[in-house]
Amino acid sequence: MGKNVMKHLNDYFPNPAIKTSMKSGFLYVVFLTFVCVSCNRKLSTPGSLRPALVKTDFKLDSLPDSEINIPIRVSLRPFYAMAEKNIDTAYTSPNYPNDWLQSDCTTRYKYHFRRGPLQMRVAGTVLSLGFTGYYQVTGSTRACIKGAVVSPWTPPCYCGFEEGERRVNVSFSNSVSLSPDYKVKLSVKRLEPQALDKCTVCFWGQDITTQIMNGLRQELDASKKQIESSYGIMDLRAKFQQLWNRLNQSYQVYQAGWLQINPKKLKLNNLMARNDSLNVELGLSAHPVIGLEKPQDHPSGIPEMSDFAIKPGFNIFLDALLDYDSLSNIVNARLQGKQFDFKRGPVSKTVVVKNCRLLGVDNEKLVIRLEFTGSYNGLAYFTGKPFYNENTAVIEMMDVDFDVKTKDALLKTAGWLFNKRITAELKKYSRFELRSYIDSAKLMMNQQLNREWMTGIKSYGQINEIKLIGIYPVSKHLVIRSNCSGQLAMLVESISLSF
Repeated sequence: MGKNVMKHLNDYFPNPAIKTSMKSGFLYVVFLTFVCVSCNRKLSTPGSLRPALVKTDFKLDSLPDSEINIPIRVSLRPFYAMAEKNIDTAYTSPNYPNDWLQSDCTTRYKYHFRRGPLQMRVAGTVLSLGFTGYYQVTGSTRACIKGAVVSPWTPPCYCGFEEGERRVNVSFSNSVSLSPDYKVKLSVKRLEPQALDKCTVCFWGQDITTQIMNGLRQELDASKKQIESSYGIMDLRAKFQQLWNRLNQSYQVYQAGWLQINPKKLKLNNLMARNDSLNVELGLSAHPVIGLEKPQDHPSGIPEMSDFAIKPGFNIFLDALLDYDSLSNIVNARLQGKQFDFKRGPVSKTVVVKNCRLLGVDNEKLVIRLEFTGSYNGLAYFTGKPFYNENTAVIEMMDVDFDVKTKDALLKTAGWLFNKRITAELKKYSRFELRSYIDSAKLMMNQQLNREWMTGIKSYGQINEIKLIGIYPVSKHLVIRSNCSGQLAMLVESISLSF
């Protein structure tokens, strides 16, 4: 071809000087053409093609509060066992049997008292603790006139020995309240002892039951004072702060990401007792987030207990923050090396995908950055809107198309690249079916909800529904918002009672 062109030049320009000048000019034109062709093989630099999409307000701070309402049933049998163990089974008058108690000038006595098994009854927030007591009394009398002794003590007289121990019913009423500053207040009321049998001493049958009951009241009042001194007010803030600290920690979820619960409010309500169980409802308001990278923990002091309305069960709204690099690796593994062959008449062109990246630009659309080799080396940008089909449980890219800047560049250099095969492949390989993942998540979560967390503490629950409610391609993450609802209950059969 070059020889034919030079021949035409010789024929057209016979003058040697002109021919020499034209030869040099032709070589210059050939050189420019080569440079231009070489430049056209690389479409453009990334900066000049990158889309400039308008920022969209996603209102991510509108994430609804997640509400978790957990009915907790605490068995009171450990409390019964603690009380049975710690409350004395026998009481005696001071320095029994050597010393006497003297209620007045005419009477003195000493006693041995033992209690029967404890009986506990609960109703609402009131716990009644009672038992039947059995006692024996040794008494003695003398004559006194206006407080002056006029006779010696009689020989000892006995009550509750030959005729059997005398009986009396003893009980306390205990009410419990919880204040917003995590203090449990125990109010103890000593009920009047009820004598079931009279206690008579000496041959004239003197009834000293009243004196015995008076002495017993003094003992019971001392016990009441000791109970209120030890357990009257229990400050549980430190215990709840430990729980709050754990809620503020991030947790790895089966090597699939990191969960931050982000607690906001805490509520403890419906403190009610029935039969041998204490029923409590623990309410939690939070903004949980799950991400692929371990987040920084933000410890905080526990707030005062809130009084907020909460529905039964749990209703959790969760933002999953998916890193674009990780998502790009998934898509790239599918597309890298993919070859597209194009033919227009006798001309064939080839494009091989070198690299594919996903980008977010705070717009409802995702940007797909495609680097390719083959007949052309360069970059192309596509846009598409991520969409979740609730019926098929599939996340896919809708309206995938060349970005405007890429279109302009290709029209000038490689219009043949405008082909639906590329956009169709991008849509195909950016499609994720979630049905099996949702079913597996339900199964796994149900297993976790129904388990023994530690000795004596079990949970029972069920996931009702898991659904995606929004996809937001913000600049740093692809945010997938989901909602999970279900039921959860706790049974505490044994617990450490140390405070």
